[in-house]
Amino acid sequence: MSILLQNAPEQEADSLPHLLARLQDRTARIGIVGLGYVGLPLALQCSAAGFPVLGLDIDKEKVGRLNNGQSDIEHIPSRRVAELREGGFEATVDFSKSGEADVLILCVPTPLTRHREPDLSFVISTVEHLLPYLRPGQLLSLESTTYPGTTAEEICPRIEQAGLRVGEDFFVVYSPEREDPGNATYGTANIPKIVGGHTTACRQAGVTLYGQIVETVIPVSSTQVAELTKLLENIHRAVNIGLVNEMKMVADCMSIDIFEVIDAAATKPFGFTPYYPGPGLGGHCIPIDPFYLTWKAREYGINTRFIELAGEINQSMRDWVVSKLVEALNSDGKALRGSRVLVLGVAYKKNVDDLRESPAVEILSKLLARGALADYSDPHVPRIPKLRQHSLNLSSVPITAASLARFDAVLLLTDHDRFDYELIRQHARLIVDTRGRFRRLDARVVSA
Repeated sequence: MSILLQNAPEQEADSLPHLLARLQDRTARIGIVGLGYVGLPLALQCSAAGFPVLGLDIDKEKVGRLNNGQSDIEHIPSRRVAELREGGFEATVDFSKSGEADVLILCVPTPLTRHREPDLSFVISTVEHLLPYLRPGQLLSLESTTYPGTTAEEICPRIEQAGLRVGEDFFVVYSPEREDPGNATYGTANIPKIVGGHTTACRQAGVTLYGQIVETVIPVSSTQVAELTKLLENIHRAVNIGLVNEMKMVADCMSIDIFEVIDAAATKPFGFTPYYPGPGLGGHCIPIDPFYLTWKAREYGINTRFIELAGEINQSMRDWVVSKLVEALNSDGKALRGSRVLVLGVAYKKNVDDLRESPAVEILSKLLARGALADYSDPHVPRIPKLRQHSLNLSSVPITAASLARFDAVLLLTDHDRFDYELIRQHARLIVDTRGRFRRLDARVVSA
């Protein structure tokens, strides 16, 4: 540290050219802060691009597993983590090592508070942990989804209060993550990367960094533009899913198969994009991001009624699904309380092991609270760990003809490809389907 301070004036004078040179020849060391569903794939891609990579995380157990070549994420095999280690990757909980990195990329959670307002505590805490070790010539990139102004209003002032000059001897960009876990077509390398800098020099540093890592970089004029771009992407999906969920409820009242309607509408070669209904929104983005914008919009006196209405509809789908299950059991002469119910799929989307904001976990909790004898089966989630809002202490039940026969109803919430749908159709007493998997006429299938 003392050497860095002694050399600071000379280093400050050529901070940007020196950083750009190290990025272009890929000798810059990249520090990834947060080694979860976003950070670990990014670490793998940075290493594959030829950069030395340092991983920082506050979870000691996760750091230990990664250093032993073990993956916590189902779609990232442990062999890839072992290869990452062989390439020189090191994971640590020691934030003092961040001073060794030329680049620091923040991939930490941005959840909501219990009042459904933005919770930036992880971002701010991470920055404050890094502040004592920041030095001239570094680039910091925030990838966590957040409201417009976060980078400029929350991160840059803290860095400058530490004595660094953003845009002159230290560089800050916002580049939103666009990970889609389980997507076999698009991954970190070939998803275009949005980059907005706090200054022109910051943007140049960010574009140079990501230009070495991914195939396509899209520069934008500011960090605020990049922040709002990410929100627009996910609000677009949330609003359209809210629309189709509302259409599903209308179609259900009319005894019309909404999935058949969507498939028919999708034959139009222009002006229509198919979105499909379900039991509610899940994941770390779509259920959360709209509230980041609605909260920030109130600062400007704007009430984002359209966005909030879509959020209300999507949130209400969980109770809608429970009510459809209750109706189906009643028609079969049973009450929900005391009925054995098997929930199929608890991950927030198909073919992944990710439980973040999963509507299925919420619905399962509602069923248990109302007296149902509920279990679940999920080939990707062998056990539901303790979550922020739920502690279910349940393990996945294997699906066999005998096990299916023990349940009064099967509730399909997450339609994993690994489920044997024909076996389920043949042996389940009653099926309540939120995903349109069981669409042939069958008296035992109820659409929800």
